[in-house]
Amino acid sequence: MLSREGTIELSEITDLNQLKSELNHLPAVDVGDYISELPQERRAIAFRLLSKGCAIAVFEYLPTEIQEDLIEALHNTQVSQLIEAMRPDDRVALFDELPAGVVKRLLPQLSPDERAATATIIGYPEGTAGRVMTTEYVRLRQGLTVGEALAKIKLSDRDKETVYYAYVTDDSRKLQQVVSLRQLVFTLPDTPIQDIASDRVIKVYTETSQEDVARQMQRYDLIAVPVVDREDRLVGIITIDDVVDILQEEATEDIQKLAGVAGEDSSLSPSWTKLQNRLPWLLGIMALSIGTSQAITPFQAIIAKIPVLAVIMPLFSNVGGSVGTQTLTVTIRSLGVGEVSPKDTLKILGKELLAGLGTSLGLGLTMTLLALIWTLPNERWVAFVAGTVMATNTIIAVTMGTLVPMGFQKLNLDPALVSAPLVTTLLDMVGFFLFLSLITIGSNVLHL
Repeated sequence: MLSREGTIELSEITDLNQLKSELNHLPAVDVGDYISELPQERRAIAFRLLSKGCAIAVFEYLPTEIQEDLIEALHNTQVSQLIEAMRPDDRVALFDELPAGVVKRLLPQLSPDERAATATIIGYPEGTAGRVMTTEYVRLRQGLTVGEALAKIKLSDRDKETVYYAYVTDDSRKLQQVVSLRQLVFTLPDTPIQDIASDRVIKVYTETSQEDVARQMQRYDLIAVPVVDREDRLVGIITIDDVVDILQEEATEDIQKLAGVAGEDSSLSPSWTKLQNRLPWLLGIMALSIGTSQAITPFQAIIAKIPVLAVIMPLFSNVGGSVGTQTLTVTIRSLGVGEVSPKDTLKILGKELLAGLGTSLGLGLTMTLLALIWTLPNERWVAFVAGTVMATNTIIAVTMGTLVPMGFQKLNLDPALVSAPLVTTLLDMVGFFLFLSLITIGSNVLHL
């Protein structure tokens, strides 16, 4: 990877011929990083310094927004060459981000084969295997020998995304077997490929969700998986690099949802985008917080009578929310990677409650000791109520952090929609109401 020192050196080059020479001798991914860090007005200049082959390789490493800027800045001929050279799945990902008018202009400029491949992928719903697959794969017909298969791979399949696996189909393209390049290389040329190919083919369907595809490939340690339609006809493959992108995308979405961030938001997103993504969630949480305020409102008199309550109550909010978020995060993560399912709810809840019991005792005791320090001699009983409520609220937080995402999964909803701010707000409402209710009862009993 291009070091920071290397980037500084390139930025200090003022001779365009020297810069051209340097850029064309660097790895494509490093050049992509360098161009991404340039000011917008200089990116097209640097990109034009690249040779045709280098430019094609670099283009696929650029973020989508920079690809869009270059499409607008470059001549139509250059753009056509770049779009034509992209892998079909990467091209579709770019087209998803471009304005419809730009896509309509670019599609007719593609060769018939590439246009057909692009149209095929675009036809599948987003988030499915069909939408993230590539149509560049090695297909072998039944009846070929090993020697014929290797000759086909060498002569006609150089541009395929991967040749580590070859897929054997019948005349109607129905997937029959899979054979690895290793098997072909170490087998005598006259051997029929069906004698060495495996009948146990791990495959996914075009409508399979991309998360399930990632789990399948992780489970079976695959570097590529074939995609078939409902008639078991081979239509594409998904490679390990696509799965890495899928996992990164899904992890990002889950983290954002858990934090209550809507839409796509990154550190480099425009300020207006950040505002649009975050403000609706924050307004929603503020609306929910009105419920917390309403839970406290009837107890203003008791808070005025025992001011130390205002010192103790923030601890319920901070600690209870943290306990709920911890359990919520672990549960959502386990659901996301396929470790557990809703049928494991009772088993998981049992484990969480057992751990939560120890946690509740520790937190309850600590809360009692702190409250004893803060309260006046005639208010010591408040400390024991505070400790009891802290322990109870901890058990409630653990239960909610387990059951709520499990319930969402059972209803076929994304468990990550259960954001941490939402759980924290609900726990605040429960904790405050329980604490202040018990304090009011105690105050009445003791005639304070």
